[in-house]
Amino acid sequence: MVQAYNFLASWQLFPEKCNYELGERPKSGGYKIESLEESRVLRIEHNWVSLESQAFHADYKVKAVSELQEFEDTSMADQVQVNFPDGITFEIHFYRSGQVILHVVHEIMPNGYLKVTQQGFRPDGNAYTNTEYFHKQMSVLPYSTSVSGAVIRPTEEGVIKHKALTAMEEQTNMQLDQIRKQIELLALQAQEIHKRKELSMIIYQAKLSFSPVIGQLYYLYERKDDTHLLSLVSPKEWGGGAGPFKRFIAAVKLLADHTWMEVF
Repeated sequence: MVQAYNFLASWQLFPEKCNYELGERPKSGGYKIESLEESRVLRIEHNWVSLESQAFHADYKVKAVSELQEFEDTSMADQVQVNFPDGITFEIHFYRSGQVILHVVHEIMPNGYLKVTQQGFRPDGNAYTNTEYFHKQMSVLPYSTSVSGAVIRPTEEGVIKHKALTAMEEQTNMQLDQIRKQIELLALQAQEIHKRKELSMIIYQAKLSFSPVIGQLYYLYERKDDTHLLSLVSPKEWGGGAGPFKRFIAAVKLLADHTWMEVF
């Protein structure tokens, strides 16, 4: 159940972000994934309200194991298989007569939203893909959580809280996105420094017949005995080749911090 932890929540649909190749876009909806710990079972509930204000409800249970298992609703499928490729992806494969008839992929997006992709087949045999986006459900729902449930009408206080929570979520997601970009930039800078370090180690172990000058362009060659040599002579001056050396490695420049950088 540890792998399912990120998905265990009530989620609210973003109708305007969704794409449906089969069926109509609903005006609202909800998605809930909960764990029945004692039996390693996941319960999945899907509620939605059509543009004509008709409420629909579906729910089913699956074991959080990778082996094929019998599916309780035989009108929908014979067997089902659950897979967690990683901590942010959760897949369910529905089978009938040994063939996959529906493939459902749940993905936690970088902004924290839940993306649910359904890939199946129309009655005529042609494939379809429906994609839905959800965010973690707020405290006030403008629709019933089941077909037979009573309509829940938001109070003024609930609406205020909902707006405040939505604004908070947008702001924190924006801040997290900025931090993520900063981390990615730092990772790129670390890779560049590591690359310069490796190149510098090669050069400082190479044969030097002169004292390098900061900012001057030099040429690194590999000799036939697999050692290296730093030269002022470019491959162009050797007639476009490596001259008497085994091969030309790179044009390099000494930086102020005494590391070497490859010049492209």
